[in-house]
Amino acid sequence: MPGGRRGEHDRYMTNRSGRARGTNLTRTAFFAAPLCMLAYGLVRLSDPDHGPGAAWTAGHLALTASVLLFGAVFLGLYRMATVAAGGGPGGGRLSAAAATATGLAGVLAVTAQAVIDLVVGFRATDRAGMDQLFEQIQSQPGVQPAVYTVGPLLFYVGLLWLTVQLAAQRRIGAWRPALVLLGTAAPAVSLDLIPLGALLFAAALTPLARALPAPGTAWAA
Repeated sequence: MPGGRRGEHDRYMTNRSGRARGTNLTRTAFFAAPLCMLAYGLVRLSDPDHGPGAAWTAGHLALTASVLLFGAVFLGLYRMATVAAGGGPGGGRLSAAAATATGLAGVLAVTAQAVIDLVVGFRATDRAGMDQLFEQIQSQPGVQPAVYTVGPLLFYVGLLWLTVQLAAQRRIGAWRPALVLLGTAAPAVSLDLIPLGALLFAAALTPLARALPAPGTAWAA
């Protein structure tokens, strides 16, 4: 094989290998993200005082991992929705892009909240000290809506939006966005129901990993 063609072939194989690794990582995220959320919820239940210490730190590390993995889930769902929408810049692709951007904004917000919780846990010596630090942080302009109220809500809006779109495209069953909705509602009722919400997310999302298309290929659901 001439040198130029060999170089092109090597670059092609390298890019193909990189895309395959990215796809495998995204597929892993579809079950690892709810699993880490489940771990956070269970650790939280084991720490009724919700004070600084090993449980607080371990739980919030699991939460951080979960949210970052959900970032990969959003990209996977976007790929599914845009493959289903076809190659043109139609409304389906624009809707998927908007939903993904919304969800990723929520990922940033929840990640920021988890990092703040970790820092506060490291700095405080008891729950009263944590409450004082939280009050100082949350009193800063814009922090409350960006990190604690509106921002995190975008995570759930984006996730529900993408699954509803896939259901409308008849790529997934309508029961999957219904499970996502229930998984969103459970922690809203009580944070003690986070494990239930994680299990509902797992039931809705984990099976989709098998159907995730590789970049540049069609999705056979």
